[in-house]
Amino acid sequence: MLCDDRGLINHFINMVMSTNSLTTRHFVTYSGVKLPFKLVNELTEAELDNRNTYFRGYFDAEARLTGFDKIVYGEVELAHRYAYHGNGALRHAEITDADEEVTVLEFDADGQPC
Repeated sequence: MLCDDRGLINHFINMVMSTNSLTTRHFVTYSGVKLPFKLVNELTEAELDNRNTYFRGYFDAEARLTGFDKIVYGEVELAHRYAYHGNGALRHAEITDADEEVTVLEFDADGQPC
């Protein structure tokens, strides 16, 4: 897929995020600075009641992180959505910040920014 094929990629991400095949898990934080982020320190459902901030991660059938929401006092403060090339390399990242500004990043088949 070409790096400038944003419409198709956005359609794909919306399809992936709306399916029931995703597993939702919760985490304390993330590690690293390279996308996709790695969510760490998994929380149980019971532990969520005692937290003001946590990350809600969405994983596909292959256990790849397809997105996450940073939850702060019950509100989404940050959201990432990811799509992957067939070889597993990151293809697309869509980041929505607290001001609802969206940044879209495209990656080639080697996972390098386009």
